[in-house]
Amino acid sequence: MVRSEVGSVLPTRPVPYIDSDNRAFWTGGEAGRLMVTRCRACATWCHPPAPVCRSCRSSDVAPEPVGGRGTVMTFTVNVQPWQPEADPYVIAWVQLHESEGLVLTSNVVEVDADDVRIGMEVEVVFEKHPEHDVWYP
Repeated sequence: MVRSEVGSVLPTRPVPYIDSDNRAFWTGGEAGRLMVTRCRACATWCHPPAPVCRSCRSSDVAPEPVGGRGTVMTFTVNVQPWQPEADPYVIAWVQLHESEGLVLTSNVVEVDADDVRIGMEVEVVFEKHPEHDVWYP
């Protein structure tokens, strides 16, 4: 279990499968950077990470840092106690400021679930997995 800044107990997060396409996304938090794949041919942001651009099909893609700021597009409060001590937590789609359509699915933390709203401005923070070199945005 992880305790958030507002005191809620969050469920233990599963360890993601790390490969060459998503490594920068899951490890960039160590340096405080949210890394998102971008196509060098057409400049389209590609998230989730993939080896080929979904827009132009170029394989010339690479991770780039983004500002980590965005707007809550929609969200849900998970109240299902998947782990006995876990409190309700927020799962949101966050539209990143870099590009229309660049959406990150994440938790909203450091805010009480009752205070989260559509249109709310948010900024990334990272949570390190206690046993692995993974930083959850």
